[in-house]
Amino acid sequence: MLEWMKKRGSTVHKQTTAEGAARTSHSYSRAGKYRSLYEYLEKRYANTVVLTFQQLEDLLGCSLPDLARTDPEWWTSADISSAEVRCSDAWRLASRTARPNLMAQTVAFERIA
Repeated sequence: MLEWMKKRGSTVHKQTTAEGAARTSHSYSRAGKYRSLYEYLEKRYANTVVLTFQQLEDLLGCSLPDLARTDPEWWTSADISSAEVRCSDAWRLASRTARPNLMAQTVAFERIA
């Protein structure tokens, strides 16, 4: 199903202003190696997107770190002063928060109002 969603393409309306395009371009480059997660979340209409850890790994093309599976703080802590690209940059740049359920191995990405 994930492959279908990747091939499906954008379901959001094209941005019409230069400012919106510039913001997207900056966010796109800031997401770094987590760009695929940023793009996926940015293109979802739903206010809440729930993904399993396996779906996230498939989307990213790599394994989540061990801390992501055991420590909820990995999903919610914010170090915005860091110059290093972090996985959390992907959902923050897509205007979302992450709410993990470690027992179910899922994470809900909720749109910031």
